[in-house]
Formats: sequence, structure tokens, C-alpha cells
Amino acid sequence: MLAWVAVATFIPLVAVESVYKLKLHKVTPAINNFALEGGYLAQKYGGQIELPWMGAGDYGRNVLIDGLAHHDEAELLWTQEDFVTEGGHIVPISNFMNAQYFAEITLGTPPQSFKVILDTGSSNLWIPSTKCTSIACLLHAKYDSSASSTHETNGSEFNIQYGSGSVEGFVSQDTLAIGDVMLKDVDFAEVTKESGLTFVFGKFDGILGLAYDTIAVNHVVPPFYHMINKKLVDSPVFSFRLGSSEEDGGEAIFGGIDKSAYIGKLNYVPVRRKAYWEVELQKVALGDDVLELQDAGAAIDTGTSLIALPSDIAEMLHLQIGAKRSWNGQYTVDCKTVPDLPIFTFTFNGKDYPLKGTEYILEVQGTCMSAFLGMDIPSGSQLWIVGDVFLRRYYTVYDLGKDAVGFAEAV
Repeated sequence: MLAWVAVATFIPLVAVESVYKLKLHKVTPAINNFALEGGYLAQKYGGQIELPWMGAGDYGRNVLIDGLAHHDEAELLWTQEDFVTEGGHIVPISNFMNAQYFAEITLGTPPQSFKVILDTGSSNLWIPSTKCTSIACLLHAKYDSSASSTHETNGSEFNIQYGSGSVEGFVSQDTLAIGDVMLKDVDFAEVTKESGLTFVFGKFDGILGLAYDTIAVNHVVPPFYHMINKKLVDSPVFSFRLGSSEEDGGEAIFGGIDKSAYIGKLNYVPVRRKAYWEVELQKVALGDDVLELQDAGAAIDTGTSLIALPSDIAEMLHLQIGAKRSWNGQYTVDCKTVPDLPIFTFTFNGKDYPLKGTEYILEVQGTCMSAFLGMDIPSGSQLWIVGDVFLRRYYTVYDLGKDAVGFAEAV
């Protein structure tokens, strides 16, 4: 989520008044260092990356997750007809250099504006507070509770402890506006301390989590749950389209989808457990070489740019594509070879989702870097983190009613 961030787009189809569409903006990272994102992912998912010197340190925060969900065979055959909900509230997404994606929200009365990552890999909304003096806070917009007539004090402490730092603060309550949706009495965290470099270089101010409420710190109700509870959306779904240019960062749609944003039908995959938007990953392939996986999951994460995977598999992939490890731990390939690299394929629920070499190799300032990041998560099962590299190619729908993620090739 850090050095690179993704947020998606959605377009309405039916009840426009109950679907909210956000435009996403893409932001360039202050420094193009994948290790920073690796450190962030290690913190976020409790993993350990291949670059211990980057400061990710020990394992990140521990999240208690319920056991795997069980679905009968019929559920595995969900297709678009079972799910499609047109309409929605559109939120534009800004995009800079395919690096960071963010949307704009406001808090308070009169409204105070912030850039946030719409993050399917976490569940809390947090914003820097004017009471924060950390370097990261000084470089970003801050929420001033004294300037808002609708602010309410909660005061309970908010703390996410990471292996190499933490985000600390307290819970407050105020009016949140996202797109054309206004939510009153929303609990969020005012951050008073951001330790480590993780958030210093982000072009976003805070994070708006869209994962399940089961992993929300302090049991705070996530904003999308507020939309559902207050009947501001017709259907408990949101969707993302990630753009590939600064002119078109993409959109997020709350309460619906955009049929014009994808090709063919949406194919739905049940979530494995109600925490992250994690689906079963059956196998992966590089060209004709197939790796069958056992007890592996893929967290579909709009808040990260890369694809994180077990370090031993990452090492094999890098070897096969001819990637070499540079002094800073990043894996690079000769840019001339990228068009001829083998296709990399994910398989979810029996359907293949291929990525070309030009999609899983990122060119940054003339250097061609692998989007595969080795990261081991001590969860007892393999967990892959599938970020923007994949989401620029595939339109995604997140259905809280059916506990499933829908995939279709993006236009």
C-alpha cells in the first residue's frame, strides 16, 4: 500500500441515488523503492520480506481470523447473472505513474479535505491529527477537530503495532463525505504518532479500509458498513476499476458496478474467511510451467502495487524470468526482454487470469523491475497479496452479501 497504492473504479448501472462512484487519482512515490512497499506489506499482513535491512523488522501485527469458510459446489458456480447490481455512487480515483492511487474525502463541518487510499486490505479509517508531530504527519494534511462543529469526542485509544513501528492515536467521530455520500457520526482514528518511514513518502494522507469489520482495530465500524446500515446503497457491494494513466486513474463505485468497464461476465470466487478479501488460489503458472498450490489464499488488495508471494516461489520466478537482484534488493530484468517474457497466470475457482510480461514488470525511470515481492507470512498457510499490477488488468467486485469477489477482464 505504501510506495505504491491502488484504488479502483466503479460505474453505476441502476439506482444512481444509491450508488456512489469515486474517481481515483494516481500519485507518484517520492522515491521509487519497492523495498518501502515491502516494509509496509510486512507490517500490514504480519509478514517478513526478503529485505530485512529495510526496517520491516519482525513480524507485523497479529490479526485473529476465523477459520476458513466452507462453500458447497453450487456456490462455486456463481456468475454475473447471480450478482449484477447496476447503479452506484461513483468516487474518482487519482493515479500517478501507476504508483499510488487515492481518492478524496472530507471530514467535519465545514469539510476538511484529505487524500486516502481506498484499501481492501484493511478495515479502519485513519487520518493524521493536528496533534501529531511525527515527520509523516508534518508532510500531510491533518484533521483539526476544533475547526469542526460536528466533531464528537470518543477518546478511546487507537494503536496498530507493527514490527518496526506503529500508528497511534485516538478515536473521534465526525461527518464523512466520500463521493456524493455523506455519513454522519462516523468513528475514525486521529493519528497522533506515525513511527518509521512507511508513511513518510506516501502522497496520500490516510487510509480508508474496505476489508471485513472482523479485523477493524477497536471494533470500529468501517465506513462501507455505515453505508449499508444506513441504507445509502441498494446492494452491499463495491467495485474497482484501476486506470493506467494520470488522465484516467479509475473509479470506485459503492453500491453497484459498471458493466461498461469489463468484458464478458463477472466470475465470482467465495472468500476463504471474513477478514481480508481473500480467495482460494488453486495454482499459478509461468508459461507452460504450472505450480499446483495447497491451502493457498490470495488477498485482493487495492492498497498495494505489487504481488507478494512466498519467498521461495518468488526466487524461482525471478530465476526463470532472468531477473537479477540489485544492491537495494529489487529484482530487475533487461528491458529489451520484457515483451518476450512468459505469461504469468493465476487460477481462481477454475478460471485462469493471465498477466503479460509488460504487466508484471514495471518500468520506473528506465529500469525494469519485477512486481513479484518475496514475503513469508506465518499464518500456517500460504498467503499471496495481489495488488495493482493485477487490478489494472481485471475489474473487481467485492460483495459483502454473498461473501465473494467478482473478476472480469477490464476494458
